[in-house]
Amino acid sequence: MKKIWLILSAVIFALGVTGFYPFSKDGQAATKETSSPEEKNLRVATFAGGCFWCTEADFEKLPGVERVVSGYTGGSKENPTYAEVSSRTTGHVEAVQVDYDPGKVSYGELLDYFWRHIDPTDAGGQFVDRGAQYRSAIFYHNPEQKRLAEQSKEALGKSGKFKKPIVTEIIPFTRFYPAEEYHQDYYRKNPIRYRYYRFGSGRDQFLEKVWAKEMKNPKPMGKGAYQKPDEATLRKKLTPLQFEVTQRDATETPFQNEYWNNKREGIYVDVVSGEPLFSSRDKFDSGTGWPSFTRPLEAGNIVEKEDRGFFMKRTEVRSRHADSHLGHVFDDGPPPTGLRYCINSASLRFVPKEDLEWEGYGKYAGLFRTPESASEKTLKR
Repeated sequence: MKKIWLILSAVIFALGVTGFYPFSKDGQAATKETSSPEEKNLRVATFAGGCFWCTEADFEKLPGVERVVSGYTGGSKENPTYAEVSSRTTGHVEAVQVDYDPGKVSYGELLDYFWRHIDPTDAGGQFVDRGAQYRSAIFYHNPEQKRLAEQSKEALGKSGKFKKPIVTEIIPFTRFYPAEEYHQDYYRKNPIRYRYYRFGSGRDQFLEKVWAKEMKNPKPMGKGAYQKPDEATLRKKLTPLQFEVTQRDATETPFQNEYWNNKREGIYVDVVSGEPLFSSRDKFDSGTGWPSFTRPLEAGNIVEKEDRGFFMKRTEVRSRHADSHLGHVFDDGPPPTGLRYCINSASLRFVPKEDLEWEGYGKYAGLFRTPESASEKTLKR
């Protein structure tokens, strides 16, 4: 079924709406490294939640998760290809392997997060994707993970959240095969296609219906909602420009950055930690070529410091939790504040208003609701 949505999204590509990330010519496995339990004392978890594009994207947003790899597991075929797994002859499912820091997020919290991103009552696949290769499963790596998974599954079944029985399998982990490179971080490489596919799959509509209350009042995950990874992780997570700007106080080129002319409604969060920083409601065209705002969305997430670089006195703006360099604030802005927060796009990640709920920023959705849309119960994309 995924292919159907890809064919439809090709129409968008033909119109030049989005770029193309080439498939690997030989279909070999991804170069993205698989999990290493010894590295930095990380732990490993493996989940199957239907289309691994979506499962990977969801887990990469969770604080405490260091790396997520899309791949195949649970079957007998060694080094399977996507085509072979799709043929339903290998026994494998689409899955993700999650490297996480147990000091920041527990395995129990991973399980809770997993349940809230799948349909655990569907034994025939997940949402629009049908077939055994899309069924949901938890692959445990040790007896403790098995115990916690079984306990979590039982608790979900008794919660009354679902009228149907919970059918997600709990299976001993054997071996994980990374998927082809073009599948890794698909949501980043092909954002328009991914969003088109995800909306058409019905996944978010289902999750919003089932977990609406929890999405609007998300439970904090880990020991800190917004944390800064170590330098090695940052270098893997960020682009070279993002690293230079946020970690080394560089400045990007005006008029040639991602958000200077972005007119969509939503919020801007720290690209490193995810902490909310600014809103499109306070954004204005300053003519400078950088995103400019009259005030922060969350003043508590902003730190101002004196900057005497370049033989001048300015006020630098940094994020509180990640300590990312954001830009500078000036007193030549428009009413009502008279301030101009001049920010580097490379320090930001934009979350459109239609994604606020399922990305855990539901408390800000009300900023963009009109009286007419306030009564709507499904997210529009």
